[in-house]
Amino acid sequence: MTHLPLLPVLVPLFAAALVLFFENRRFGMAPQRIVAWISMAVMLGVSVALAIEASSGRIPVYLVGDWPARLGIVLMVDRLSALMLLVGQLLGAASLLHACAGWDRRAPHFHAFFQFQMMGLNGAFLTGDAFNLFVFFEVLLIASYGLMLSGGRGERMRAGLHYVAFNIAASALFLIALGLLYGLLGTLNMAEMALRVAQAPPQDLALVQSAAGLLVVVFCAKAALLPMYFWLPQTYTHAPAAVAALFAVMTKVGLYAVLRVAMLSFGAAGALEGFAWPALLALGGVTLTLSALGVLASRQLRSLAAYLVLGSAATLFLAFALSTTGTIAAGLYYLVHSTFAGAALFLLADLIRRRRGSAGDRKDLVAALPGRMIPGVLFLVTAVSLAGLPPLSGFIGKLLLLEAVPSGASTAWVWALVLGSSFMMIVGLARAGTRLFWRVEPWPDASPERLAAYTPLDEMRAAPGRPLETAATVLLLAYGIAMVVAAAPLLDYTRATAAQLQSPGDYVQQVRAATPALREP
Repeated sequence: MTHLPLLPVLVPLFAAALVLFFENRRFGMAPQRIVAWISMAVMLGVSVALAIEASSGRIPVYLVGDWPARLGIVLMVDRLSALMLLVGQLLGAASLLHACAGWDRRAPHFHAFFQFQMMGLNGAFLTGDAFNLFVFFEVLLIASYGLMLSGGRGERMRAGLHYVAFNIAASALFLIALGLLYGLLGTLNMAEMALRVAQAPPQDLALVQSAAGLLVVVFCAKAALLPMYFWLPQTYTHAPAAVAALFAVMTKVGLYAVLRVAMLSFGAAGALEGFAWPALLALGGVTLTLSALGVLASRQLRSLAAYLVLGSAATLFLAFALSTTGTIAAGLYYLVHSTFAGAALFLLADLIRRRRGSAGDRKDLVAALPGRMIPGVLFLVTAVSLAGLPPLSGFIGKLLLLEAVPSGASTAWVWALVLGSSFMMIVGLARAGTRLFWRVEPWPDASPERLAAYTPLDEMRAAPGRPLETAATVLLLAYGIAMVVAAAPLLDYTRATAAQLQSPGDYVQQVRAATPALREP
């Protein structure tokens, strides 16, 4: 048995513990950064190796401690989990690079929290057990509380406390749903749940569906689906740039959980098969509309980025809820694109904010932007990618999604919604670029407070950009360009992933064959 599936959990765990020994001021930041980058390099190498192994179609199963699946932790690596694991490491590398430009000095325990966050993300993608999915969710959430609130005050503290309260409530509901499912099915192993749900007696189906519905509600709350999206804009707007960039994958964790549970545990469930998709399709459409309106109404570039992340999650709900091989494959490609592009905009917003002095990243304030050529070019590339314009990866993802939408009057509105929201996002991004990078005169109806908010002295207080911060943004945009260059093999992989997800029987058979406690007597 290979031990590779365990390393993405163990490596950041031990790295976090080791970092704590170097937090004394006499050591400086260098030892903590060295440990963090060694951990990141190892996780990247392991993620690539697991992705190569998963591309063969085989599903490695790792029994932690060699305990049977009903008693211990089961880690599984299929194409979907390998893809998400690799995306998480690539995003983490860019976020860590940005933080190492100097922000990690101002945030107590940043590197320890960062490693625990990576551990929680990796474990959530790899676990094959619903209860341990809850455990890893809690690990990444607790770490995210520390990252969000560390060194914060004012608006960040207020938004962070709302974020904590919301997620604690969602976690309590998660635990209730798991208790109901365990009481009804006798197991929380996802592969075994698939069989037991399909074989559940008719009198238990209503209770099983209720428990599964609670589980879907929890995942949708973490993915910020209407009406549970109100926490996201404020949280992401006020989070530090490196943290907000890492949070770009947090909504995708909720989407991953919905896709995993709905396609595996309830994908071959007879009467319960696909029970949640119609509601998620409708709610995804409404969420996409509201996010597009949020992009138009945003006054800050960070707020605009938050609504774009929300819009990408809503688009993915549409793709996954349509539940065809083509839409799921296109959605997975778009998931990778939107994670990198959304994170890049958060980093770019911070770069602009620091250069504009007290005007920050607000679009409604007239302010000079020293050295605007580099951030201007980066904003253009980011905006084209996020808006879904050719030739970048956002265009490929949306084109493939629209091409895969089933024909018929019942789905024609998906075309109109995706194209209409894309147009609104183009307008919002164009307005932001115009107001931030073009020299404009104050508008006649500007209030005295707005005009007085910026003075020439602000140019003296504006901070120059740090090379590592710019490099982190360029790295994320380079990921998107690489997705265009390597679009064919990546799309082949996502199509194979979608086909694997739609064959839960093959998945269950492979897992049961490797898990002694689940084998047929």
